[in-house]
Amino acid sequence: MNTIQSYINSHKDRFLNELIELLKIPSISADSAYKADVLKTAEAVKTSLEKAGCDSVELCTTEGHPIVYGEKIIDPNLPTVLVYGHYDVQPPDPLNLWDSPPFEPVIKKTDIHPDGAIFARGACDDKGQMYMHVKALEIMTNTNTLPCNVKFMIEGEEEVGSVNLSTYVKDNREKLKNDVILISDTGMIAPNVPSITTGLRGLSYVEVEVTGPNRDLHSGLYGGAVANPINILAKMIAQLHDENNHITIPGFYDQVQDLSEEERTEMTKAPFNLEDYKKSIGIPDIYGEKGYTTNERNSIRPTLDVNGIWGGYTSEGAKTVIASKAYAKISMRLVPDQDWHDITEKFTKYFESLAPSAVTVKVTPHHGGQAYVTPIDNIGYQAANKAYEDTFGTPALPQRGGGSIPIVSLFEQQLHSKTILMGFGLDSDAIHSPNEHYGIRNYFKGIETIPLFYKHFTALFNE
Repeated sequence: MNTIQSYINSHKDRFLNELIELLKIPSISADSAYKADVLKTAEAVKTSLEKAGCDSVELCTTEGHPIVYGEKIIDPNLPTVLVYGHYDVQPPDPLNLWDSPPFEPVIKKTDIHPDGAIFARGACDDKGQMYMHVKALEIMTNTNTLPCNVKFMIEGEEEVGSVNLSTYVKDNREKLKNDVILISDTGMIAPNVPSITTGLRGLSYVEVEVTGPNRDLHSGLYGGAVANPINILAKMIAQLHDENNHITIPGFYDQVQDLSEEERTEMTKAPFNLEDYKKSIGIPDIYGEKGYTTNERNSIRPTLDVNGIWGGYTSEGAKTVIASKAYAKISMRLVPDQDWHDITEKFTKYFESLAPSAVTVKVTPHHGGQAYVTPIDNIGYQAANKAYEDTFGTPALPQRGGGSIPIVSLFEQQLHSKTILMGFGLDSDAIHSPNEHYGIRNYFKGIETIPLFYKHFTALFNE
């Protein structure tokens, strides 16, 4: 540990400045207007892996954005760690809610991050967390402390469903062969409470379109005589939950397994203050499925949320029209045993049934993925726990995460290895939101902890 800390202290400013430069590039995978910037980011990641000590690095072309693959094989007889991360970021909208431009990183102190945090799109999700692994490799190669082999697979389409990564993994199973997969794209329970995410929810993401008349109509001449797609869409969405906030799609809960009382009791041991939770996001009260706690609602229960809704006239001033079309984007977070293809089909059938004959409905699936649960009795989990204990002075707590990394379940299917989710972000870091940020302490704590995972994993592997 002294070697790691000494190296970090000697290169701290450079490590921080390199991340800041990476955050300046708007690698928005969802918007084709940023295709050149996404490629520029991939090339920057490739260069950083080369400088960190990888023996070979390549940009692997796909039908979408490229995958950066790198490796350092020191001995085929030693175990191999495969690091996965992504260099693409969410769109920064709405821009007017940012305190500073999303691709002009600034460092500011906050109550939670008294040492400062980097405010920029992608700071935590996932450039900051991905780059910790690059710097950890640099430390191990430059101090001759890398104990095993390492491979990197950094993609540029995680925020849009990782469709092309699936093909890449299936076509390169031998190349990607490993003994454990390591990902930092999750978070910790609190700044001084490390945790290892042992489960992720699955995802089904769809877009719906409701069409009424063949053009926008004058609301005075036609109002009350024809169906208004925006009104209809609002009514249809309202029917997706009942009075207990239970999702009403027939068969939606058929495969949902309830946790035992013992497991639910274990979940309550994680530190959580409801008043602090409400204060942190500025809400007067909580809201959700009846019969479950806040931490259960956002981790072990499936959800359905409208992510965006639009139609008609939304610019300044007034325009009295009945819109021809109305749209919404809807995401469903799923739990183990729920198949996202099946849920998408069930949603489509039910949503179409809610529409009156005066409109037509189109449901377009975007992307999805399966939920994932990893056991805590494997050596990957044990190695991560030991590493956290070395740097934080306390064992990590296992926790189910509410987010989704759709590719993780595919890794287990195709590569037959477990994934360890060592996240260093916090729930308050505003990922996917305006003013996303990542604590400087968290960034360097990650760089300090990751090499110790390699050390402990290699030792446990060889026992």
